[in-house]
Amino acid sequence: MKELQPLNEHVILDLTNDKAEQKTASGIIIPDTAKEKPQLAKVVAIGHIENPGIVIGDSVLFKKYAGTEVDYEGRKLLVIPYADLLAKVVVTEAI
Repeated sequence: MKELQPLNEHVILDLTNDKAEQKTASGIIIPDTAKEKPQLAKVVAIGHIENPGIVIGDSVLFKKYAGTEVDYEGRKLLVIPYADLLAKVVVTEAI
């Protein structure tokens, strides 16, 4: 089995989502090229980072135009510098 392992201070995020067609309220189909790039993704791999604050499986928010998109074994991945991560999504209980 092959896997990508990020080098230096990089993180790999999974951008793969369901390929269901999106339509407007009036029935116009929105092609993939016109859709806005997502800014939330799941962490797949972490490079050599001291005290990263994230683990594999976390959902994170990242800068809009950051990283390099890669298609690898049928998955859409984003290789991004750790510094371009903005926040980690944390589930909390309501008070």
